[in-house]
Amino acid sequence: MKFAKIFFPLLLAFTLFVTACGSDNDEEETVELNDLFEQSQTDDELINEYLQTHTYNYEDFLDQSIEEPSISIDTLAGNNAAKTPLSDLVAFTEVDVTNSEGEEVSHKLYYLVARQGVRVEDRATVVDSVYLSYRGSLLDGTEFDESIFPIWFDNANVIRGFSYGAQFFAPGNFTQSSNGLIDFSDFGQGLIFMPSGLGYFGNSQLNIPAYSPLIFSLKVYTTNQADHDADGILSFHEDVDGDGNPYNDDTDEDGIANFVDADDDGDGIFTVNEYDQDGDGNPDDTDGDGIPDYLDNE
Repeated sequence: MKFAKIFFPLLLAFTLFVTACGSDNDEEETVELNDLFEQSQTDDELINEYLQTHTYNYEDFLDQSIEEPSISIDTLAGNNAAKTPLSDLVAFTEVDVTNSEGEEVSHKLYYLVARQGVRVEDRATVVDSVYLSYRGSLLDGTEFDESIFPIWFDNANVIRGFSYGAQFFAPGNFTQSSNGLIDFSDFGQGLIFMPSGLGYFGNSQLNIPAYSPLIFSLKVYTTNQADHDADGILSFHEDVDGDGNPYNDDTDEDGIANFVDADDDGDGIFTVNEYDQDGDGNPDDTDGDGIPDYLDNE
């Protein structure tokens, strides 16, 4: 069993809303924006070169005598020369980002699950909250941010590479003692490698130059499902087209995604008052046209 002992009140619904994974925006610089597609290709080449020339301490995660290993990345040289490179260990997903012309540009997000948490069914979605600790660094090894003690992140309010990456790590179990001590065990842990288009792109941050691919090491302790607009529908269930991206579902086309829009169809009636008034557990469809009332402005 792998344990982390944390003091905090058992209020799993509490979420710390952040916008940049703890980064300081006071040091922003204005730079000329590069082409999103060209930058995505450049970043992917840089990330792949890094993955091919680096490895991590995967042996520690196979050694049951080490109760709580932490990820350590090193170059494939010296004593590590015969080890497996990160490029053979990572998986990836593709995330679309819209450029200034309204075109979708696909970005590869790489992730590595060093240890999967036992509560796989409770993995966070891209709009849920996650209680985790993390370390952020650049490809040159510069560490720009770290949270040793776990904090809550709302995945809907962090950079896209972080929210889309965190969904691959399942949380673990926890118990609370009478004095408020929380014991976490068997939680998920791993790495995320993201291009700048899923990070800060051309916006420099404190210790993060513009157009920097980023690496995050995560420990995911627990999660909480979110209902951002308090309409009784979990935020991820407002992914109407089922493409896994709730951000592009805007039924009334008012520029506000359904999961943060209290009136999804723009008919002046709050979604919470249209969704399931007969209490049968299914969305109401008063006129029988196949469109639920809360998405039907007629």
